[in-house]
Amino acid sequence: MITNPFDTDAFSVVELTNAINVLPNNYGRLRRMNLMPVQGVRTRTVMIEEKNGVLNLIPSQPVGAPGTPNKTGSRKARTFAVPHLPLDGVILPDEYDGIRAFGSEDAMAELASIMNDHLQGLKDKHAITLEWLRMGALKGLILNADGTTMYDLFNEFEVTQKTVNFALGTDATDVRGKCFDVLRHIEDNLQGEVYTGVHCLCSSTFMDKLINHPNVYDTFLYQSSERLREDVRKAFDFGGIRFEEYRGQATDIEDNTRQFIADGEAHFFPRGTRNTFSTYAAPADFMEAVNTRGKLFYAKQEPRKYNRGVDIHTQSNPLPICRRPALLVKGTDT
Repeated sequence: MITNPFDTDAFSVVELTNAINVLPNNYGRLRRMNLMPVQGVRTRTVMIEEKNGVLNLIPSQPVGAPGTPNKTGSRKARTFAVPHLPLDGVILPDEYDGIRAFGSEDAMAELASIMNDHLQGLKDKHAITLEWLRMGALKGLILNADGTTMYDLFNEFEVTQKTVNFALGTDATDVRGKCFDVLRHIEDNLQGEVYTGVHCLCSSTFMDKLINHPNVYDTFLYQSSERLREDVRKAFDFGGIRFEEYRGQATDIEDNTRQFIADGEAHFFPRGTRNTFSTYAAPADFMEAVNTRGKLFYAKQEPRKYNRGVDIHTQSNPLPICRRPALLVKGTDT
C-alpha cells in the first residue's frame, strides 16, 4: 500500500525547490522590466551601507605636486529584516488515486504533473505578492498584505519624498515643464549613479488626464493624426519620460481589493541604474537551507496526519529595496 507516493528523491526539498523556481512566473510587470534583480543572501537580515559618492572637479596642480585628496562621502549602515512569506497547500488522496504502477515512468510523470499543478498555483500567489512588495519599494513605502507599513524608505534613509503636482485638470498647465521638474530632481540626486532614462508607471486616471490634456494632445496631433488612434498606454514618450499605465491589483486574505497604484497617482524612477534597486532573497528556515545562498522560492512536502494526503509547504523570503529613495518621485493629477 502506498502511503505517500511522493516519498522519493524526485520530490525532495531540493527537487521541489528547483521545480518551483523554474515554473513559469505569470505575474509582474516589474519582474519583466528586470528593475529589481534577485540577489541571494545567506542571512535573514540585510545590512545596506549608504555611501553618498561625491563627484568633484579636479583642480589643476603643478607637475610633481601631490594629488588632491579624494572626497569619498559619508557612510551609514542600515539593517533590514527580510520578510518571511509562507504558504501551504495540500494534495488529497483522490488526486492520485488510480496511479497503480508506482515507480514506472508513466506514473512518475503523472505524479510530477499533479505536484507541478499545485506548485504553479502556489507560486502564482507568491509572484503577485512579490510584485506588491516591489511596487512598494518603487513608491518608497513597502506595505504588508494588510496595508500596514513594513518599511518607509524615506524615513529609513532620512530623505524627503519629491512630489510633483501635474495639475492635469487645468488646460494651461505646462506639462512638459512638469516633466522637466521630475527629470531635474532625479538628475540632481543621482550622486554618482548612472541611468539610461526615466520611466513612469501611472494609474488609469492619471494616464487618461495626461493623454487628453490639450498640451499633450497637440503634440500627438503635430506628430501624426494616426498616433491619436493608437493605444498609447503602454508606450508613451513625452517630455523626456516614458509613461506607462499600470493596472496591477490583487485581493488580500479578507477579499479586499488593493490597487498597486492609487487613482490619480504616478510614480517616476530611473532606468538603467547600477545599484539602486535589488530584490534580496534570504534562505528558507529549513535545515537543508542553513548557510546557503537564498533562492526566491522554496517548496517542501510531507505526509499528512494519518496519511490523509500530502502537505505542501512553500515560502519566499524576499526584500525588494530601493537604496536611493531620493530618486523616487510621486506625481499627482489634480
